[in-house]
Amino acid sequence: MVLEQIEYYLQQSCGTDFLDQVSYCRNYVFYSPSKSAMEHGLHERDRVGLQDFILLEDYKSEHAFIDNLRKRFQENIIYVSESGSGKTEASKKVLQYIAACSGHQRTVEGVKDKLLKSNPVLEAFGNAKTNRNDNSSRFGKYMDIQFDFNGTPIGGNILNYLLEKSRVVNQNVGERNFHIFYQLLAGASDEQLKELMLQRVLSKYVYLSDGDKGRVKTIDDANNFRIVQQAMSVIDFSAEEQNDILNIIGSILHLGNVQFVEEDGMAKIVATDAIGAAAKLTAVHLEDLKAALTNRTIDARGDVVTSPLSRELAIYARDALAKAIYDRLFSWLVMRLNVSLQAKDPHKARNTVMGILDIYGFEIFKTNRFEQFCINFCNEKLQQLFIELTLKSEQEEYRREGIEWIPVEYFDNKVICNLIEEKHKGIISILDEECLRPGDPTDITFLAKLTDQLANHAHYLCHQKAPIQIQKTMGRDEFRLVHYAGDVTYNVTGFLDKNNDLLFRDLKECMSKSNNQVTRVCFPESEYLSKKRPETAVSQFKTSLNNLMDILMCKEPSYIRCIKPNDLQTPGVFDDKLISHQVKYLGLMENLRVRRAGFAYRRTYEMFLHRYKCLSKQTWPNFRGPAKEGVRILINELDYNSEDYRFGETKLFIRFPKTLFKTEDAFQEKKHEIAAILQSRWKGREQRKKYLKLREQIIILQSYCRRYLAQQKAKKKRDASNKIRAFIKGFITRHEPLNGYNENFIANAKRMWLLRLAKSLPTDVLDMSWPSAPSHCQKASIYLHRLHRLHLARKFRLKLSATKKRQFELKILAEKIFKGKKSNYFASVPFWFKNDRIPSEHQVHINNFITTSLRNESLKYASTCIKYDRHGYKSRDRFILLTNNAIYMLDGKTYKQKHRLPLEKIDFLLTNHSDDLMVIRIPLELKKDKGDLILVIPYVIEFCSFIVDTVGTANILNIVGRDSLEHNVVKGKSGVIDIQTGDEPGIIRDKSGHLVVIAGQ
Repeated sequence: MVLEQIEYYLQQSCGTDFLDQVSYCRNYVFYSPSKSAMEHGLHERDRVGLQDFILLEDYKSEHAFIDNLRKRFQENIIYVSESGSGKTEASKKVLQYIAACSGHQRTVEGVKDKLLKSNPVLEAFGNAKTNRNDNSSRFGKYMDIQFDFNGTPIGGNILNYLLEKSRVVNQNVGERNFHIFYQLLAGASDEQLKELMLQRVLSKYVYLSDGDKGRVKTIDDANNFRIVQQAMSVIDFSAEEQNDILNIIGSILHLGNVQFVEEDGMAKIVATDAIGAAAKLTAVHLEDLKAALTNRTIDARGDVVTSPLSRELAIYARDALAKAIYDRLFSWLVMRLNVSLQAKDPHKARNTVMGILDIYGFEIFKTNRFEQFCINFCNEKLQQLFIELTLKSEQEEYRREGIEWIPVEYFDNKVICNLIEEKHKGIISILDEECLRPGDPTDITFLAKLTDQLANHAHYLCHQKAPIQIQKTMGRDEFRLVHYAGDVTYNVTGFLDKNNDLLFRDLKECMSKSNNQVTRVCFPESEYLSKKRPETAVSQFKTSLNNLMDILMCKEPSYIRCIKPNDLQTPGVFDDKLISHQVKYLGLMENLRVRRAGFAYRRTYEMFLHRYKCLSKQTWPNFRGPAKEGVRILINELDYNSEDYRFGETKLFIRFPKTLFKTEDAFQEKKHEIAAILQSRWKGREQRKKYLKLREQIIILQSYCRRYLAQQKAKKKRDASNKIRAFIKGFITRHEPLNGYNENFIANAKRMWLLRLAKSLPTDVLDMSWPSAPSHCQKASIYLHRLHRLHLARKFRLKLSATKKRQFELKILAEKIFKGKKSNYFASVPFWFKNDRIPSEHQVHINNFITTSLRNESLKYASTCIKYDRHGYKSRDRFILLTNNAIYMLDGKTYKQKHRLPLEKIDFLLTNHSDDLMVIRIPLELKKDKGDLILVIPYVIEFCSFIVDTVGTANILNIVGRDSLEHNVVKGKSGVIDIQTGDEPGIIRDKSGHLVVIAGQ
């Protein structure tokens, strides 16, 4: 029943409108849906397909199966998600459903929040962008949710499986590392990054192999980082723990940047900044970490020997440490989440547990390695469990109902599971044996041993024993397994290294001495002191997987099968080949065949009779006897064949879907006849009730209407006399202040004045006239006059062309900058500003420079100017260009670039006199010992307005009120410019060596 409610919740929360907005993925559920939903959909089966695939007539045909999927796909009768096929999203929807239906008790809210907030944390540290999915789960997860006797969640526990830790140090082209690395660099504050000694540039970190391409449009890393931080707080992570976690993530990024060189066969560290940052963030001694990365200590029967590592081994040690730190951090996070999710009263949670398994699906890539081998082994075990539990469930129901069980033949993938996990003979045993044997084992020797022992197995194939056609598609370092889902070729490269997962003792010891509390817990001192060889990765996975099987075997399972319609990340595309492949590797046809070995449809007698009782006069409208007898009567009248059905203890079993469809079609046809009878009787009864009620209401209404009309007539006469009396008194006191007599009269006078005013309003913005107003309307008249002036001004502005509007904007900007600050400002007011003051004879040369040199910049202003040398103040003709980024100074004769001054580096100095002088102050890094620029700009007000408009701030402009200015000549020296007034403006050099600017009067 819970699963049926979840199905409804998923449909409601993921409607068809959500599809085009959110995702390209659709998920199809393969289990018996809610009874009412299935019955309701029977008569629409041709248009929308069957909701329960067990009712497919041709259940052995894969084509019919996929065609049914296509119908449901085209009608959007599906679930949707923001990921691959939807497993993780479906599990999150289940959690959201549980939270939504559990009420709002204060004791429950905290548990609900923690359950929901665990997902963002696990996704940040355990999910990554792959070439198939922007949010791919790179680990398996099983979550137990504990309930009290009221069905309210009170706690939970999480188990994690096989984190793909190799992704920490290396990713395929187009893929990313785990989300948390990108979230940290995008979302952390500048202060946090400074403390972590990190920068926001992805390309600076070796472990983020895609560099700046790691930024994905569909992923908001900065916002997701804030969500993760909020989630950690909700789950009771302390500030110190959160800080330790971020330090660990930052240390991994720095660790990836540690580089080695080899001298005399010994590795030496060359990136000292990176190793220093890694040591600081992991809170270990720098020298200890350096020694652990370049040396290895071996304890051989009491003899401790330290030997230097080669560069290759040092790189291996560095990457192994990074993977181990991240893997153990992830396990610590799960452990820490479990502590927070622990039920306060465990006794309440006994035997009231719901488990949610979200684990990787079957993977077949172009190149399949150790991780795919483990993942596909897991799926083999789950498929085996699914078949066993399906058969067990079917057999149990047949036994309860007293129906004879016919043994079902099916593909038992136990042979494949044994091939992988059988003791002493399976692939896992051979891999462990090769990892542990003395000598120099390699991936190739492991493959040779596999071939030697398994060459004759029907589900194993290697290059050596394969037919010639298959040899062409297989490498000599590959083997192939015939899985239930299809053939998968595995490349053995890295199998031994990943299975050994060797972390040198020196590194464990170094990490165990860390002052970072999380790191110290992840690397306990007892581990490096222990001389026992750690269990291999695949053996650990096998053990945890078998434990999971034990957990699942004692559950009552429900399955959500997720199918991905295309690999294009595009909505509305149904890829038949891809879907056929998924139907095969999900084992859906096999599962369907098992369910259809007996009876396709089963319902309790009460439900069947309630739905179809109208098909017999003996059972309609109510059957007084036992439901089973009523069903027997229906079946006799519907003329079922004896082989089409069986009577169980509490249920009717129907063998073929066509029998059910025939019954349903008869029911749909009968509904119209019954509905017509019911409608006619009901309509007659309703109309009679309406008539009687309406007659009674009309009589009452008439009496009230007569009374109301009489009252209104008397009131009208009384109001008329009052109005006449009030008008007379108001007229007499119309010039007095407001009182009880003249209020209405004055209000009417105001209204009449407003009506007259509306007909005589000025229509031109230059018309300053305004009609006179009564004494009581003076304030309103002044206010309305101002509003009307503003209205006319707005109309005038709206009629302005874009060119004139631009001119006014520049003029207003010039007024704000120069009015009252520079004497020659008013001389610029009557003239429109121009952005091009270059004479026509120079235009061609200037345009050539713009075309060739300003490719990525836009020109804002161009003009001639005179430049005065800093030594001797000799004048020279120049052209000055303003772009969105810089000031360009061109030679007046050769048109060659003399200066390029970035706008963010310079500022401008003007006097408050009537002159055209401008001093451009240049910072030391741009001067190159040349000092400031002294210019005379013909239209200096105009030029400065364009500068401020381009930069967006007037702070770049400084108007000086002194009569002398200093300017930098060369480094450490300065010159003086004196400002004087006279009848004839000009610029000269006086005897003192100063430059004298004669401004206008």
